[in-house]
Amino acid sequence: MNYLELTVGAVLVNNFVLSRFLGICPFLGVSKRLETALGMSGAVIFVMTLSSCITSVIYNHLLVFEISGRRYDLRYLQVLLFILVIAALVQVIEIMLQKLSPKLYQALGIYLPLITTNCAVLGSATINAKQGYSVLEATIFGCFSGVGFALALLLFASIREKLELSNPPKSLAGTPIALITAGILAMAFIGFSGLC
Repeated sequence: MNYLELTVGAVLVNNFVLSRFLGICPFLGVSKRLETALGMSGAVIFVMTLSSCITSVIYNHLLVFEISGRRYDLRYLQVLLFILVIAALVQVIEIMLQKLSPKLYQALGIYLPLITTNCAVLGSATINAKQGYSVLEATIFGCFSGVGFALALLLFASIREKLELSNPPKSLAGTPIALITAGILAMAFIGFSGLC
């Protein structure tokens, strides 16, 4: 597998938020301020990278095994195991942020535990399994998928901060202008589809 193609594909071409439309809840919820978007981006990159690595090891080496010549295939449990791994990693992040940065922990609020149910994180682990990526490929894909998520989130947060300083028509103020902006940003990312 070409690692450059894998990284560019994960960040730009198949961006989880803007191309695959996964992880929209935290994308819209945490993007009002650049500071909270930065904190969420770091947390998602960390969780996506580690969960991709761990779930790849589980999927490739533990779910299919042989005992006394009899082969056992437990891959049907993959989603359950993936969610358990992701939930455990999010708990670690939550405890770390609560101790190290209480202000960021408070700012992220409900969106931090929502990483557990963020379908972008679960989607990354599932895509790794479906594509048959090795542990290294899965880890790289997870890391750069997180970077792509962060890129989209930070771009959107920057734009939303600028939009707060503008004076849009009353019918577009708030959520409508944010959704229109997200749509335009998604259309811009479609332009990268020919790269890989």
